[in-house]
Amino acid sequence: MRVVKYRGSTHGTNEYPFLIDEDGFSVLPVTSLGLNSISSNDRISTGIPRLDTMLSGKGYFRGSTVLVSGTAGTGKTTIAAKFMEAACKRGERVLYFAFEESPSQFMRNMRSVGIHLEPYVKKGLLHFHASRPTLQGLEHHLATAIKLINKIEPQVVIIDPIDAFVIGGNQTEVKTMLLRLVDFLKMKQITAFFASLTSAGNDLELTDVSISTLIDTWLLLRDIEIGGERNRALYILKSRGMAHSNQIREFRLSDNGIELLDVYVGSEGVLTGSARLSQEAKDRAEQVMRQQEIKRKQFGLERKRVAMEAQVAELRGEFEAEESETQKIIHIEKARTERFTHDQSKMAKSRKADIVIKKPVKTTQTK
Repeated sequence: MRVVKYRGSTHGTNEYPFLIDEDGFSVLPVTSLGLNSISSNDRISTGIPRLDTMLSGKGYFRGSTVLVSGTAGTGKTTIAAKFMEAACKRGERVLYFAFEESPSQFMRNMRSVGIHLEPYVKKGLLHFHASRPTLQGLEHHLATAIKLINKIEPQVVIIDPIDAFVIGGNQTEVKTMLLRLVDFLKMKQITAFFASLTSAGNDLELTDVSISTLIDTWLLLRDIEIGGERNRALYILKSRGMAHSNQIREFRLSDNGIELLDVYVGSEGVLTGSARLSQEAKDRAEQVMRQQEIKRKQFGLERKRVAMEAQVAELRGEFEAEESETQKIIHIEKARTERFTHDQSKMAKSRKADIVIKKPVKTTQTK
């Protein structure tokens, strides 16, 4: 709907989406939104502890826009589900727009990686809206989304994937629709999470709908092919307003959920998967060998020290024995000298001689 003219009053000249449904006729003036939304300083967890650490330890800004992009099978929907689970655990309402899977299929698939969402649906915290993009036009999708957001009043809105709207050459129309939706969500301080599919072989740092300028935090998933394996990797392309890691993390899905591991970066390049495990095992073996060599040298030094101390002890024993023998000889000689002096004095007295008895010269004893 567009107001062509309205005499005597200022009015918006843009096109406005409207919706005719069971509630009547609704006009949504989202095209007139300006850049006057208030930004929050609150931070919310991503649901993945190590990803929180990569985002300066606190996660996303509340009310920001988050994009995760990557090729098929890299885990975009799983990251969205983990964020959804974390929000529900905080008691926040989540609205999930699914354009490729039914809610039942989505929740079944997430159970395989340890994410159980059914309890939050029963509590009324998690709401699904699943439909095919071709069911309605872009304006109708936008109007439906805004109506649901006003009705449910969620704190988190997830759209998976945004590329589903791209049919033919309507990228410009899709970008305009998403721009209006992002502005609306920012005005209401709602955190928006978008998943985007990129084609293999193309520039991964581009999206099909070119909305990178609207995104505050952009997570990029990619496949790393090495050693006959394809392994997932994650890194943060940008995150406005916060310090964030520039490191690539190996992204692994298991029964226990999502794990972010350090990739191996060394002389062999960037390694993931079994190649990383093999290189780490090789590094550990080399480290063990170095430690064994160090212990061998320490043992050799210890043996030399013990031998040296034994030689010192032997020399000390020989010295002490010789010293003891010498002291005995000195003691005997001293006694003999004193006896000789005494006898000489006694003999002189018996002869009544007037002689001077020389005292023996004291000798300096050295040890």
